[in-house]
This record gives sequence, structure tokens and C-alpha cells, in this order.
Amino acid sequence: MDDDAGLDAVLNEVGPRLRRIRRERGATLNTLSTATGISVSTLSRLESGLRRPSLELLLPLARAHQVPLDELVGAPRVGDPRIRAEAIVRGGRTMLPLTRRPGGLQAYKVVHRPDGEVPEARIHEGYEWLYVLAGRLRLMLGEHDVVLGAGEAAEFDTRVPHWFGPAADEPVEFLSLFGPQGERMHVRAKPKVS
Repeated sequence: MDDDAGLDAVLNEVGPRLRRIRRERGATLNTLSTATGISVSTLSRLESGLRRPSLELLLPLARAHQVPLDELVGAPRVGDPRIRAEAIVRGGRTMLPLTRRPGGLQAYKVVHRPDGEVPEARIHEGYEWLYVLAGRLRLMLGEHDVVLGAGEAAEFDTRVPHWFGPAADEPVEFLSLFGPQGERMHVRAKPKVS
């Protein structure tokens, strides 16, 4: 196969791949258009193969889907397979995203250092699951004020006023799974062997 035919074959697979990724994420052409600034008609033509993909179009799509550009074009994997997510730092909280897709369940590894933050309960749509890896996590949830230690977990509806952070003058490290309202986390474990 010559170079032009190989390039055409790769480019012909981009449209179906874009459609599959969009559908897997439950996005519509309208929501993707809003997120990327690319018109619905251009997105439709890209997915159907009637428009040739370009970097100008693929870069915003990769960003919106939170996938590497290589995944959109079907480039073969090379080198180190590890995902290197960029940490999000806000105040004393460092969050490392463990998922790469928008919407649906989001997973984070969080290190929260004491920063003098005054606990202020918040409410929003969603459902959250927390698992403490190290340190002690204070969870204020409605009228409850509990401290979780390493190996303990909590789950709650985020429409209940809540706040969580370090329980002491030392950092707390935990996993956070957050999902849309009604989408609860389920931990599956092997049954005990008698």
C-alpha cells in the first residue's frame, strides 16, 4: 500500500471513530457543537466521512472528549502506556483526575492539606463516594459530623449540605468518585469463601 492510500485509510476511519466516542459518552451533536464551537453540520459531515478531518477540527474534539489526539485518529500506541493526568490545584487541595471523559462518573485522587479553610456546607446535583487512603477526613453531611480514617468509605447524595476536608493539622489523601444525580457507585467484592 502506498503512502497516499495508507493516509486515506487512516482518515476514513476518523469519522466512525468520532461518532463512536461521542455516542459512548452520551453526547449529542448539539452539545458537542456547544463545547467545541464547531457547527453541527460540520460535526455531522466529519462523522459521516463527507468532511476531511484537520487539526483545526480534531484538537477541540480531543479536548471536549478528554482523549489524546492519537485516539481520535487511531494512531498505534507507542512507548509508555501510562496516563499522565495534570493535577488540579485549588487552595490546599490537589486533585488528580483518574478518568478522562466528561459526564458520567468522575474519579479523582485528592490530597487535601490543612489550609485554614472554614468549613462551609455546599449543595449541588450529584452523588459522591469517598474512600480514605491516608490521614483522617472530616465529613460534615447535614446534621452529621464524622471523621473517617484510612480504609473507611462514605457515600452520599450531594443535594444534602456537605463539606469534607482534613480532620486534623495533617493532610488527608482520599479517592473521590462523583456522578450525576441518581447514578450511585457500587463496590463489588468477592463473596467470602467458607
